[in-house]
Amino acid sequence: MAERLYGGIEAGGTKWVCAIGTGPDDIRAEIRFPTTTPAETLGQAIAFFRSHQPAQLAAIGVGSFGPVDLNRASPHYGYITTTPKPGWANTDVVGVLTQALGRPVGFDTDVNTALWGEWRWGAARDCDVAVYITVGTGIGGGAMVGGRLVHGLIHPEMGHIRPVRDPVRDPFPGICPYHGDCLEGLACGPAMKARWHTPAEQLPPDHPAWELEADYLGQAMATLLCMLSPERIIIGGGVMSQPQMFPLVRAATQRWLNGYLQHPHILNSSEELIVPPALGARAGVLGAIALAMAATEGY
Repeated sequence: MAERLYGGIEAGGTKWVCAIGTGPDDIRAEIRFPTTTPAETLGQAIAFFRSHQPAQLAAIGVGSFGPVDLNRASPHYGYITTTPKPGWANTDVVGVLTQALGRPVGFDTDVNTALWGEWRWGAARDCDVAVYITVGTGIGGGAMVGGRLVHGLIHPEMGHIRPVRDPVRDPFPGICPYHGDCLEGLACGPAMKARWHTPAEQLPPDHPAWELEADYLGQAMATLLCMLSPERIIIGGGVMSQPQMFPLVRAATQRWLNGYLQHPHILNSSEELIVPPALGARAGVLGAIALAMAATEGY
């Protein structure tokens, strides 16, 4: 019997990463390329999978930027829907890949997919309820409850919750075209650049930007803890690569909860509650491989 391999696509708004393998310790091939037009980008992904052991591919998994349609009863299931990314609104991803490759395709949001990978192989392995947040070009979040990814009417949009903004401390109005000063509008990488006129990665560790950033993220963590009571919150993305950020966010979370939730992981600022992804920058594409595995099991 031929060995079963799985394809994964981390379909980001800036770049796509495609890989073939069976898990973190077994990646047989990998490629990354810029996100251009739908036809060109999907075409590059299809060409990659066709050129690497296509007969052994059991399924493909896709973790996509969005919003996306995850309702299997919808005529637009598997589409990227109302994205502001030029040229990508109403793009059929699942249908194109299925027709071209003839394999089952698992499909979810990029953040749900990263969480799925962390649950299978990483920081959420022992969790029944967990959340994954990414803080980078945008802010998004995925959730798992009872070992199942949360979809609901559409899917979670945690980047658009509304933190408290003190206009004296922070007069910056936010950059979200829909909400202005939602979490993404205030705390994503481009918002930091717009507020401080410097890319986030170039700000020194003692710059006041980081305390303000941690305060907004701490508000979000406190909100998620009150809403979902996750056993673990995993935060990825380029903004969180600053070594001072996790201690600052943990401390801000405590301040905003103000002793209300009584659990040692919260009260002791435990590193077991708010953590970086164990799979690092590969959480997305490995999660997509895990989605492909789930697609063969009817998940």
